[in-house]
Amino acid sequence: MALAAITLLFVLSVTAMPLLAPVFAWAFPAIVPPVYAGDSFATLFLYHAALVVTSSIASIVLGLGGAIFATRRAGAEFRPLLEALATIGQTFPPVAVLAIAVPALGYGDLPTFVALALYGILPILKNSMAGIAGVSPTVLEAADAMGLRPMQRLWRVELPLAAPLILAGVRVSVIVNIGTATIGSTVGAVTLGTPIIGGLIGDKLPYVIQGAIVVGLFAIVADMGFERLDRRLRRLAARQ
Repeated sequence: MALAAITLLFVLSVTAMPLLAPVFAWAFPAIVPPVYAGDSFATLFLYHAALVVTSSIASIVLGLGGAIFATRRAGAEFRPLLEALATIGQTFPPVAVLAIAVPALGYGDLPTFVALALYGILPILKNSMAGIAGVSPTVLEAADAMGLRPMQRLWRVELPLAAPLILAGVRVSVIVNIGTATIGSTVGAVTLGTPIIGGLIGDKLPYVIQGAIVVGLFAIVADMGFERLDRRLRRLAARQ
């Protein structure tokens, strides 16, 4: 029920923000128009979601791929290095990653995508390595005794058992990217941060509030969705 209610609020914030114009006009009589009049919030959301989804997919592929490599015999010697990089990398603020990407790639969606993808790798890599490495040796021995090949053991045993921890890393990565993507508007990307940045530059507080409401609800809906998926994965893992 809670997820459905928050999702409804989010959909209304994206599609019906202009209906709140009288409220914002009353609260901020000096601001004309009282509601952001650029691209619709629905359009901004689609661009924002596209950036988050594509960058998150890239992060999952690279982060999970790196974790699988580091937990195989061939990559075992690189595991301490990858763990250190994952730990150190998370101390960098997302805006710093974006600032590094802009000089190399210019302005627009591309540097924002690269910054989101790179920053999003870190929690996925760290959690995936911990999850795969945390599979019980007894379980692995049983899989070997059943005659499973290394790749079969990975896909049928290790990844399913590590799924809850891997999902936790993906969850952190996606939620952080939803918020971080708003900063992309400072370098020309079209996101839900566009009204926020425009409001800050033009001293129009209602625009900042409107953008923040939509981004905040987007993050909450995504987080609650991941929470529900996590519960299902844990129930499945408990049955196995």
